[in-house]
Amino acid sequence: MLTLQPIAPQDIEAESFRIIERELGPTRFLPEEFAVVRRAIHATGDFGFAENFRFHPQAIAAGLAAIRAGKNILVDVNMAASGISGGLLARFGNRVVCRVAEPETAALAKANGTTRSDAAVVRSVGDQIGIVAVGNAPTALLKAMELIDQGLFSPDLVIGVPVGFVNAAESKDLLAEKLYPHITVLGRKGGTPVAVAVVNALLKLA
Repeated sequence: MLTLQPIAPQDIEAESFRIIERELGPTRFLPEEFAVVRRAIHATGDFGFAENFRFHPQAIAAGLAAIRAGKNILVDVNMAASGISGGLLARFGNRVVCRVAEPETAALAKANGTTRSDAAVVRSVGDQIGIVAVGNAPTALLKAMELIDQGLFSPDLVIGVPVGFVNAAESKDLLAEKLYPHITVLGRKGGTPVAVAVVNALLKLA
């Protein structure tokens, strides 16, 4: 008969992190990078992320600076906006921006013949964005990179972890080659829970 070990609710996360650290063993990540990877594994139960995460050398520093400066966080779906810790955001005065469901975004997408995710990024350029976090829509990540390359958008950090089979891996491969600060997960893996985990890890570090 299976016996469950009792554990206080406030200790569950800490115990989960200890299990992850024990099972994962030594890694190639710097301590602050590992804090991000650990939270992504905690959110997904997938130790494969330890192999797939890639960090620009200035990624963590850039993300923390953006958070501490009170800059906003652009996400591609409302699920991500719901998952980012409001309590941690309040400490620095950051705001989560998600325009994908707004009528103006749908109208712009129709006028330009693009996706709503593409149009939502275009409409968010002037929203004092410090961090872009994409976990669902490759088109949002591609548009963010396009606008940055054109000098029209200047977030401090791009988190690109879209999941899927159409342009997801390819968009992340492109991000991994960029010279500006970024965090990505190579291959098809990713998703909104991963994007949220990365942002919340950075908020905790800040």
